[in-house]
Amino acid sequence: MKKLLIVIDMQNDFIDGALGTKEAVEIVENVKNKIRSYPPEDVIATMDTHGEDYLQTQEGQNLPVEHCIRGSNGWGIREDIADLLQRAKIYEKPTFGSVQMANDLKERFAKEPFELELVGLCTDICVVSNALLLKAMMPEVRISVDPSCCAGVTPQTHEAALQTMRTCQIQV
Repeated sequence: MKKLLIVIDMQNDFIDGALGTKEAVEIVENVKNKIRSYPPEDVIATMDTHGEDYLQTQEGQNLPVEHCIRGSNGWGIREDIADLLQRAKIYEKPTFGSVQMANDLKERFAKEPFELELVGLCTDICVVSNALLLKAMMPEVRISVDPSCCAGVTPQTHEAALQTMRTCQIQV
């Protein structure tokens, strides 16, 4: 059975920019190796994408740190990772989970069964949101997350998100 890789938000602002962490920097090589282990046509990616009005949005009110503003350096996927994603379908998403990606994959799954593996940032926000969204829309798809290719806002919330995903039948 075909297995697809979803690379979540490996953007400059989440790695070493506005919301970067040392844990995010530490997973970069693992993520690159993971991407290389898949045929290029079996890789999908997402990009957190906000507008100049970010601080006026509900998310901006709760997380008042401008990040991933369309067109900014921080919005870009880290260059060495972007080089590996040249053939990937990339979904821009204005919120934590990509509904468009989930809808597209559900439609594709109806024609061709597959498994999904997720990696990226942040485990406790966008990775868990996408994993749960995909699981809710396609309960029979085997979904896994590689913890060595994910980092959370903190190590504690990373672990909490992994436990939440395990509980929801996502393989960790």
